[in-house]
Amino acid sequence: QVQLVESGGGEAQPGGSLRLSCVASGFPFNLYDMTWVRQAPGKGPEWLSLISSGGLITRYSKSVQDRFITSRDNAKSMLYLEMNNLKLEDTARYYCAGRGKARAYSTSPSPDDYDYWGQGTQVTVSS
Repeated sequence: QVQLVESGGGEAQPGGSLRLSCVASGFPFNLYDMTWVRQAPGKGPEWLSLISSGGLITRYSKSVQDRFITSRDNAKSMLYLEMNNLKLEDTARYYCAGRGKARAYSTSPSPDDYDYWGQGTQVTVSS
């Protein structure tokens, strides 16, 4: 059974940090590029970052570049998102998603463009 399970969400103050984790199971994690997407209340999903299957290539949206860092540990089938200098507008539900490495990189925020999609973890930034 394929699963992507996010954790690490919670509450933080502006300027604070959180680290999200996503554990994968049921598929060959090292053969999948991984992505983080978020959805704020009342808004559409927003693509945030991708990391290639081997971890050598990363890409970020302008909204999180220089504040968020994505990484992975293929030996543990884990994906991470280090979030720094959090802002009120970072409040959202955060999802991890996987896309087979044979496919081109995608910056789509739609679950339809990914092979696997997690249930999400809530991040709330408030003062």
